[in-house]
Amino acid sequence: MNLPITAALLLCTSAVLSQAPAQSKSGTSDPRMTKEEREHVVKLLKDSEKEFLASTENLTDAQWNFKSPPINGRERWSIAECAEHIMLAEAAIFGRVQAALAAPVNPDWEAKTAKKTEFLERILPDRSGKATAPEAITPKSNVTRAEIMARYKELRAKTIKFAETTDLPLKEHTVDNPFPVIGTLNAYQWLIYVPLHNIRHNLQLNEVKTYEGYPK
Repeated sequence: MNLPITAALLLCTSAVLSQAPAQSKSGTSDPRMTKEEREHVVKLLKDSEKEFLASTENLTDAQWNFKSPPINGRERWSIAECAEHIMLAEAAIFGRVQAALAAPVNPDWEAKTAKKTEFLERILPDRSGKATAPEAITPKSNVTRAEIMARYKELRAKTIKFAETTDLPLKEHTVDNPFPVIGTLNAYQWLIYVPLHNIRHNLQLNEVKTYEGYPK
């Protein structure tokens, strides 16, 4: 996942900018996930997957492919397109976890990443701001419904297994985000980004069901 992809996944609005987290002084905390953090991210991963599957698996083909006309000049994705985007982004975002872990330890990780987990949890599910997906994770409608769902389940199973079993010092390994307001994120924060992004687009695909003309 390259930096433009990361940038497009975040909400760069004035409201977000005003909520920028303060940095703290560097300390000597354990860089590994706490028991509570592990339980939290695993629950988010499982809950967002459950919601995604419940919202998509029993749809008719007409419902899956329904596409509303643009509103205010902005294209509206179908549920199929939302699902494809979620699947593509799953691999891309987890790639940032892997990129962070491949990087050397950041000696200033505490100061650089302080309070940013809470910051991400606040802004990512908020759909009051809009973002445009970059080309790499924009749905192309060139994969089948079965392929999207199978690939999503495969990727999510791997992400959950990693979250449940890793004892790596995730927090001391970092990768920068191109937005100065976000700055440096550690591997744990990239990990929790996965379900937060999923939750955001679960909301989007369920909005499709409220559009005029959606098949009943």
